[in-house]
Parts: sequence; C-alpha cells; structure tokens
Amino acid sequence: MSAYTGYLLRVNLSSGSTNREPIPVEVQRRFVGGRGFGIRYLFGETDGGIDPLGERNKLLFMPGVLAGTKALGFGRWIVMTRSPLTGGLARACGGGNFAAFMKFAGCDLVIIEGKAERPSYLFLHEGGTEIRSAADLWGLDTEMTQKALQEKHGQRTQTACIGPAGERLVRFATITHGTRTASRCGVGTVMGAKNLKAISISARPKLLEPVDKEGFDGLQKEHSTILRDHKRRVKMHTFGTTFLAHMMRDAGILPFKNFQTGNIEAIENLFTDAYAEMRKGTHGCYNCMTRCGQVHEVKEGPYTGAWSEGPEYETIWAFGPQVANTDVGATVRADRLCDLLGIDTISTGSAIGFAMELFQRGIITTQDTDGIELNWGDHRVMLDLIHKIAYRDGFGKLLGEGTKRAAEHIGKGAERYAMHCKGMELPAYEPRAAKGHGLSMATSNIGGSHMYGYARQEISGKKDPRPVDRFADEGKGDIAAYNQIDKGLEEVGILCNFADSGLTYELLGGLYATATGFDELREVPALRRLGERIVCLERCYNVREGFTRKDDTLPERMLTEPLPDAGPATDQVVRNLDALLDEYYDYLGYSRDGVPTPEKLKELGLDDISL
Repeated sequence: MSAYTGYLLRVNLSSGSTNREPIPVEVQRRFVGGRGFGIRYLFGETDGGIDPLGERNKLLFMPGVLAGTKALGFGRWIVMTRSPLTGGLARACGGGNFAAFMKFAGCDLVIIEGKAERPSYLFLHEGGTEIRSAADLWGLDTEMTQKALQEKHGQRTQTACIGPAGERLVRFATITHGTRTASRCGVGTVMGAKNLKAISISARPKLLEPVDKEGFDGLQKEHSTILRDHKRRVKMHTFGTTFLAHMMRDAGILPFKNFQTGNIEAIENLFTDAYAEMRKGTHGCYNCMTRCGQVHEVKEGPYTGAWSEGPEYETIWAFGPQVANTDVGATVRADRLCDLLGIDTISTGSAIGFAMELFQRGIITTQDTDGIELNWGDHRVMLDLIHKIAYRDGFGKLLGEGTKRAAEHIGKGAERYAMHCKGMELPAYEPRAAKGHGLSMATSNIGGSHMYGYARQEISGKKDPRPVDRFADEGKGDIAAYNQIDKGLEEVGILCNFADSGLTYELLGGLYATATGFDELREVPALRRLGERIVCLERCYNVREGFTRKDDTLPERMLTEPLPDAGPATDQVVRNLDALLDEYYDYLGYSRDGVPTPEKLKELGLDDISL
C-alpha cells in the first residue's frame, strides 16, 4: 500500500509512443511528489537553451503525493515546462478533479514530449493510453471541448484542455479543467505548440491507501477538525477572495491604472457586497471542504445574464482597478470570456492596462490600435481586446506577446510601463506597499507571481517566523526565502492555499510520512530541507537558462516613483532592492549573483548538479 501509483506516463507525440515507467524509490524519497517530481524530471530531461515552443521542450503534469487519498485540500495539479513568456521555469497550478483522476489512472506524473503532426488529444482509460485525432475539437472553446469529450467517453470523463488562445500560441494561454485553470507562465501555449488539444481521463475512482493507514486517518481527521471551524477557511467558503479588494485598497496594496496610483473613484462598486448580491452557489475541488469557488450571475445592466465561477480577487483587479473599470458585470463577463478562450486573466488585464497607459501618454495612438480609443474605464473596449488577444487579431496579436515583448516592439520608452518580473506580468499586489511580498515576486523563479512565496506576514499579519514591518527596506530577505520554501514543500502534496489554515509542519509532515513511509518527513528540518531542495533546483534551472541577479528585479516604477493616493502606503517606494537581494541570497546560500554555491548544493543533496 502507498499513496504512490509508482509510475509515470511518458507520451511522445512525435513518434506516437506511450509508456509507463517506474519512478525510482530514490526519486520518491528525495523529491516526494508534485512540484518536486516536476523540477526533478524537467531539469534532468531537458537541455538549456531549447525553444519553449519547440519539439524538444517537455510539458509535465503532476498530481500531488496526497491526491486521490482522504486528505482534504490536496486536490490540485501542477504543470511545468519552459515558459514561452519568460524563457525560464514555468509552473502553473490548477484545481478541480483532474489531479485525483491522474492518480486513479495510475500516474504520479505525465511527461509530454515531441510534437504531434496534426491536432491530437491524449485519452487515458482502463484499457491503456491512446493518442487520438482532435480535428473535430480544434477551434472549440474550453467548455465545448470538455462537453464533446464527455459525449465521446462518458460523463465521468475528466479533461484538461486549451482554448483558441493556446491553439494560436498567445504567450499566456492557460490549460482549463472544468471551470478551473492552470493559468500562469504560458503552459497552454506550450500545449498548443505541441498540437495537443486535451488530455482526457476515464478512470474508476478508487482511493489510494497510505502506508500507515491508521496513522494517516488520525492525522486526516485532525486536519478536518481544524479546517471545519477555522475563521479563514469559513471566510473563504462564504466570500471566496472577493473580500480582498476592499482589504487591499484600504491597506494601499491594491494597484490602480497599471500601478500608477492607489485609488480611483467608485471602486466600492467592486467590493464584496456587489458580488454577494450576484452569488448563485459555490464550487470546490476534489475532496475539499472550503469550496471557495463563487458562482456569480449578473442581474442588471448591460451584462445581465453573464455568469462565471468567479471572478476571484486577482481577476477583479485585472478587469477592474488595473483598467479603471468599476462595472461589476463587466468583470464577471471578462472572467468567463478568458476561461472559455483559454487566457490568463492576470496577464490579459495587465496587457490591456499597459496599453491604456501608453495611449494615455501618447506613446501609441489609434493608428496603432486598429482605430480603438483605449480610454481608462471603458469596459466595452476591454472586452473587445480580450477577443483580439485570444485570436491574435490586429493590435491583440502584439498584446498577446506579453507586455515585455510588446514594449520592446513599440519602443519610445514603453518599457518603463510594462509591469512585469522576468517577463511575466505582476499580479494584484503593489510591491511598494508590501516590500517583502515585492521581493518574493522579484526573486520568484517563475516571474511575477504572488503565489510563489506569499508574504502573509505583510498581507495579513502572520507572526511566523516573526512579525515584519511591510514598509521597511531591510530585514526581508529571510522572510521571502522562508515563504518560498514553505510553498515548495506544500506543493509536494499540492495543498490548496486555502486548505493550509491552521496547518502545522508537524501535521503536514505526518501526512506525508504516513502516506509514503518516509518517516524522516516527520522532522521539521527534513521537511523544510525538502522545500528548499525544490526551490534551489528551480533556481538552478533558471541559472542554466542564463538568469542572474539582474533578472531578480522589479519594474522601474517601483524603484523610483513614490506611490500616490494609497492610504497608509502613500509615498512608499522600494528604496534598497540591492540590500534585500543580498539578504535573500545569503539566507539561501547563493552567491551574490544569485547562483547556488557548491556547498549549498551538497547540503541539499543536489551535488550531482553542475552549473
């Protein structure tokens, strides 16, 4: 008995071969599962400098080690590859039932290699694995694709697929399962480049049994008891993340108009009450108590009847404050449109806000934008641009390259207004108002991500490992590293961010140990060393791709322009990023250029890595 299936599925789209291979016990012990397996195989099986959209890039799908067990909140899945947006590591996380069904189908990992000659999809079923034609699916949106595959293979079929944006190689295309998406880094773009429309699984649900069933069941019940009454979990169930818009605005953390300011008139139209009035129900992932997905339907205005499982906080920002829109119905419509077309809401809203600022400053005109006036707050233009980006139509083709590439193409100083880290657009957190959080985004190995190392110490007052002053320009390096390590070890099991409420290292390590039989995971130092091993190997991946200290930075605006009209964060600026980077590298045992030292690699059991 084990929470592992013990196997990976290797699919070569070029040759048409599919093979099940055992995962060595040594790999299981060192990397345990989920994101650990992902970086171990991605680093070990790809060379530096490959084209992210070329045949030699690989696309990896991972459930967590606890997916398909009784454990609550471990139902997410991760996709890893080389990012077509940043040129570095890509890691995107999705929800729903797909992770559990990968395990039910006998896979701890799926590796996609090569490129199909024509549109195809992968079908996993009890009789084996097939690569089938997707000629009748190509061009369909994500909802139509999933429905079509359920009609072919049965209603319990679980599918992860791309939409039109992935087919057209928009650089921030997503992979969608149900109404949940693996959104960031352009993982759907790589899937489209491989002519792979979907992965469908038809498998009989059967819980995986841990090595120590009695011990595991006791810990699982303890976790369930903690979650049931935890205030944070209850709040997430009741509101999703919609309440964060109000909270972040009041703290000065919510960015407006492409990070130009900290407030706009009528932003209250997008606060929690407006979404609560439209709420129709909740939706959750496999074996999840929280059910954070809020289903909203617009009841009045120009978008009456529009619905979405969302928007959540990031998407409210992307199609609200980022573009100065305060029509709540438009945010619901925009969210649903992006999910159907298969594009990341954060990067899409960021690209539109970037274009609006360039239009505001006269850097681009209607001659550049297909005759469209890009005025702040115009939600009809916003929705039009979503279509144009997804279908690479006219001006949308340029925005679909991401803000970094678009700015380089436009020139005329446009680079200053592209709000990204390493080429990936920043999320809904103002680095000047939460500088440790900003440092984590700057050093994140996947680019501008708030979830690579979420700084709850600054955002919600978490006291562990110590309280911090979010405006301080020093003393944050260890905190950023600590949070990134935490996320790495959580994503071995791919624990949902909302299911870790009240979770201790001892409880998490106990779940991992009883599931796998690796008793050393009960010890906190060993557990944190696992998280650090993952983050360090991901850093090695980026170093191999040519990333250095110069890439661990924030947009110039954060470093030189005081933040206006942002309540308690007014006039803040990131004054000493270099000192923060030194602290971060020192804590992790990297050189001052951000490269893991030989001593650190040996300490983490990565001494077989050469840089």
